[in-house]
Amino acid sequence: MRKSHKYLFFSIGLILLIMAVLTVFRLKSRIITVSLPPAVPYSAPENTELQVSEKQPEPEPEKKTAKTLPAEVNLKIPFTSQAPHQNWEMPYQHFCEEASVLMAVSYVKNQTIAGPDDADAKMRDIMEFEIKQFGYHEDTNITETATILRQHFNLSKVAVVDEPTVLQIKTALAEGKAVIVPAAGRQLGNPNFQSPGPLYHMLVIKGYRKNGDFITNDPGTRKGADYVYRADTLMNAIHDWNGGNVETGKKVMIVVG
Repeated sequence: MRKSHKYLFFSIGLILLIMAVLTVFRLKSRIITVSLPPAVPYSAPENTELQVSEKQPEPEPEKKTAKTLPAEVNLKIPFTSQAPHQNWEMPYQHFCEEASVLMAVSYVKNQTIAGPDDADAKMRDIMEFEIKQFGYHEDTNITETATILRQHFNLSKVAVVDEPTVLQIKTALAEGKAVIVPAAGRQLGNPNFQSPGPLYHMLVIKGYRKNGDFITNDPGTRKGADYVYRADTLMNAIHDWNGGNVETGKKVMIVVG
């Protein structure tokens, strides 16, 4: 074999190897392979006040408080996609709030979501309440979402928390409470979203891992059960509806339970 041919084959092989390595690196950077802690069902707290109230100051010092939390938490919150039959036409394009509410309510009431038909019927029931209560059902903000939980589902343990911190979210989860957050959906970078992703989104945080990643039920994709987001990605994306100017909406969450 001529020397020039050897160099050519070597160069081609080296290029293919580099391309394979880069492909694997890109996949690893987008997909987090996880092993999750066991899921824990809801148990109503006995005579305890919510520890992450709207006016709670930042814990001081945070590092000492964090040491008292479990290393990892995973709440047994049932999952549904906002399009349970994989029909992403209206109204399902706007059902992330309804799906998030349904998941959180099912958890605190120790109920199941018995398949796509059940999820579809219950989300449409929530939509009917929204239309009667607000005059519309699309893009409910965090205050309206809390109203759905309190009035439509008669839940008393519902708190809206401004400017939540990672520690506050972990504290709520460690106490067995579900967390609902609104988000600028395109800042989440979820590869399962249809590009460019939703302008406004809502999801449930159900736990955290030892490395600090948040475990979520993200209704924006059929692959959203136990979907893991890095903490900084999720915290940066949290924004309320803000009249459609989502990326400047306030940071806020709902704690349920």
